[in-house]
Amino acid sequence: MTIKKTIASGVIAGAVALAMSGAAHNAEAADKEKCYGVVKAGQNDCGNASKTHSCMGHAEIDGDGGEWISLPEGLCEKLVGGSLEPYEGTEAPASEEDKG
Repeated sequence: MTIKKTIASGVIAGAVALAMSGAAHNAEAADKEKCYGVVKAGQNDCGNASKTHSCMGHAEIDGDGGEWISLPEGLCEKLVGGSLEPYEGTEAPASEEDKG
């Protein structure tokens, strides 16, 4: 096999693998939700609610209500401090169940 054929085969294989991983990622993302307030410092998934940063790993404090991680649907609200909506500070707002 010539160098050109080897490179072409590698490019094609890479493109197929990339397309397959994108489809798997989209299917996985469909079963996930953003969970605010349960992130350990430096462990957030992406930008925060206040838009002071746009990168993963930039959470500065544990339990910041503006930082989020992606979790399986239904898990977030079962966690202490977990909220599907961002909130200020590190104290999650009381849920309707807690109030009543």
